[in-house]
Amino acid sequence: MDNFLIVGLGNIGPEYHESRHNSGFMVVDAFVKANNVPPFIDRRYGFVTSCSIKGRQIILLKPSTFMNLSGLAVRYWMKEEKITLENLLIIVDDLAIPFGTLRLKGKGSDAGHNGLKNIAEILGTQNYARLRFGIGNDFPRGGQVDYVLGTFPEEEQKILNERLETAGEIIKSFCLAGIEITMNQFNKK
Repeated sequence: MDNFLIVGLGNIGPEYHESRHNSGFMVVDAFVKANNVPPFIDRRYGFVTSCSIKGRQIILLKPSTFMNLSGLAVRYWMKEEKITLENLLIIVDDLAIPFGTLRLKGKGSDAGHNGLKNIAEILGTQNYARLRFGIGNDFPRGGQVDYVLGTFPEEEQKILNERLETAGEIIKSFCLAGIEITMNQFNKK
């Protein structure tokens, strides 16, 4: 059976709960809810749950290491569950793309994201799939930290659930159909 590790990046703690920077957590939380997956359990380096979809074992992880040490959790769970690099998907917030835009890539730079930077350092490669969740960049000069750690405004909240649902479809497609087919299907939208 193929094992997949789906990692939603975010920061633990109530003060970060609904923040834009926790988009990765929101995506895996929505996936768990939509697919009747057992609740997350606090385990080593993170909160973990799993499910099986059409013979694929999907392990979902929310690292508890804080964003800039996410690579520790990713490496541990890849080893623990015998996950290959091509069966790893990292879900991350992205300032560089408009709010609600979902972009799947097979590899790429960290684009200044500390979570991706740490994962690349620890894994020794940038060649892993990532799903970028656009949070936009509508903030004044010098306001990036407050914006990223802020919550989605009401008008974006309305669209958010639908985007989280689509991100869940991307996760399923990544595990069942592979990255190429999934990119072709979803990156156009």
